Amino acid sequence: MGLSRRQFTREFKLGALGRVEQGASVAEVARALDIKPKVLYRWREELRRSPAQAFPVRGQPGGSPDRTADLERKIGQQALEIDFLRACLQRIEEERMLQASIGNPRSTPRSRSKAGARS
Repeated sequence: MGLSRRQFTREFKLGALGRVEQGASVAEVARALDIKPKVLYRWREELRRSPAQAFPVRGQPGGSPDRTADLERKIGQQALEIDFLRACLQRIEEERMLQASIGNPRSTPRSRSKAGARS
């Protein structure tokens, strides 16, 4: 499976260049946005050459609808898994607290074998 190039919206590019114009260094902005400084310099040059035609909108912004739907579905599945695991951890913790309060803490197989060897 090949890697696809990231595509940035016109607003994203203008926002990044705006941060540079406000005094932030190109390196800082590039690091914050996880892009190479060379890209910012290219965007700046493109904007200076022809501000009206800079960063034209191509195709459908934000990716294809199928890709977006797939990603949203994955996010939903992961959210369900996270909720399930949180509930499991909460039940385990409640059970530990209950066992500790009645004076019968759960032992691991290792600690049981050591306790049996001492008797």
